[in-house]
Amino acid sequence: MKNNLTYWVTLMLMRGVTTRRKNEIYSKCFIHSPQISISELFDNSDVWQEMGMSSDEQLSFAEARNELSNNAFLVEDMLSQGYFIIPVDSPEYPKTLKKNLKMGSPTVIFAKGNISLLNESSVAVVGSRNADEASLLFADKIVEKSVQEGLTIVSGFAKGIDREALDSSIKNKGKSIIVLPQGILTFSTGFRQYYRDIAQGNVLVISTFAPKAGWSTGLAMARNSIIYGLAEKIYVAQSDSKGGTWNGVTEGLRAGREIYVRQPQPEEKNANDLLIEKGAIPVDNNGNILQRIETDIFNMVSEPTAKYNKSKKASPSESPTLPLDFDSLT
Repeated sequence: MKNNLTYWVTLMLMRGVTTRRKNEIYSKCFIHSPQISISELFDNSDVWQEMGMSSDEQLSFAEARNELSNNAFLVEDMLSQGYFIIPVDSPEYPKTLKKNLKMGSPTVIFAKGNISLLNESSVAVVGSRNADEASLLFADKIVEKSVQEGLTIVSGFAKGIDREALDSSIKNKGKSIIVLPQGILTFSTGFRQYYRDIAQGNVLVISTFAPKAGWSTGLAMARNSIIYGLAEKIYVAQSDSKGGTWNGVTEGLRAGREIYVRQPQPEEKNANDLLIEKGAIPVDNNGNILQRIETDIFNMVSEPTAKYNKSKKASPSESPTLPLDFDSLT
């Protein structure tokens, strides 16, 4: 098992090949007869051409093989410290994430805490870092209601709405998943802060980045797709017209995700109304669905918003490039 994890971590860290492409290559190995294991994918260069790899991709695999010994030490060290390493073919890998991101699913998830939360029903509560009082109160109410319904709260540990959602979940004795915008080995301060909640199985910390990667704006933006992908429902307290929340919601809407946005008051200065115009479902301050009245300006027809997303489908370009249902990897 440890040996296989070394190969998976090597695949995840390998440069020059996108995550989507790595998953496509492994999917071909999975359905190949006889099946090609993750170790054989690295050790047997004869299969590379058979898997349809380009010359550049074959070079990336050849170079990655030189990192196997270093990654073996990394895996051994992380396991000894109580971290989990969850490859995309693991039964513990979150099915909701794989369903939502398909071939874009992270090749490996690094985690610490109660990994059973990865496959619990979940809600993401997201919003601006500089959230106003109304938005923070909304986040509190949604989290309290969700905890009462037995849902796990997913957030990104940024200041503002993310941190409010996490703290509210803990206060209400709920369960939470923290999705890091950095490598999991750089979160030592956070692990000390939430040690008791992690030990009690109420908080799970995950990262999809290189374990020693520091925080960066790019990783923070990339992290948002994981937050949205893990959740069955998404509640937006407050969004600006650009940035992580805006990008995450608009991408989610294009993929037909079920996203609820707090209906702002006329005097509020945020982009919540713009997201509703784009197809998000408006809710009141308690999370109750509101009926949206469309206008001819947006060429829409008035109807109950609860029906909207049911008719949405992802565009063909968002579907996996292979016929294999990615869920079957587990």
